[in-house]
Amino acid sequence: MSVHRATSFGAEAANYEAGRPEYPFDAVAWMLESMPEGSRRIVDVGAGTGKLTRVLAHAPGAEVVAVDPDTEMLAALRGSVPGIPTFQGSAENMPLPDQSVDAAVLGQAWHWVEPVAASAELGRVVRPGGVLGLVWNIRDERTDWVRRLTDIMHSSPAEQMVNSEGPRIEAPFAHVETERWEWTRSITRAQLHQMALSRSYLIAASPEEKAEIVQGLDALFDELGLVDGTVDLPYVTHAFRAVRAE
Repeated sequence: MSVHRATSFGAEAANYEAGRPEYPFDAVAWMLESMPEGSRRIVDVGAGTGKLTRVLAHAPGAEVVAVDPDTEMLAALRGSVPGIPTFQGSAENMPLPDQSVDAAVLGQAWHWVEPVAASAELGRVVRPGGVLGLVWNIRDERTDWVRRLTDIMHSSPAEQMVNSEGPRIEAPFAHVETERWEWTRSITRAQLHQMALSRSYLIAASPEEKAEIVQGLDALFDELGLVDGTVDLPYVTHAFRAVRAE
């Protein structure tokens, strides 16, 4: 996958924060429920602006740290989730000591990593018996207008992976489980634009292609008859968890 696309989100940090959906608390709680008893030190890897970090921070007794390769995204995270320690790094190059956390979680991020190297490096920082949790919010394309929305914006690497073979998780993690949650998000025209502009394809697109995509979004919103209102955008949250071998 393109390194440029994977590390380009900082330029659109504000749109990412405003346009991307939150994660359902139930999905996050499910990823963490098999953590060792009494252990709550969690690292959010590829934390971005803190969408997943702030849900983790509400888990009972959680001690959360955030890691991301992009300094602009980490600056946005410090503004949206004050008090969370932040570190520059990646799933393949973690700035944490050996066996220093009970869980590593990634929201909307594993599709950007090299899975063998990332599994090994996160296995280094997660204690034996600890958890690797992966979660994605994916638009539910069983709805016709949502499929058309994807056609306009172009499919993302996350959607392609989750809707096909799923994530590749390697040693020292095993016993991979998965669960899903269906829900809807009320979204305005402005939020639809912000969501689209925060996607890696549009960030890397030419000004002419960006303008064409924005026009397509407006035409779809107009066709739905929602000039100034909102539309319910259906999502499926896909979560995966695996256990660090003893």
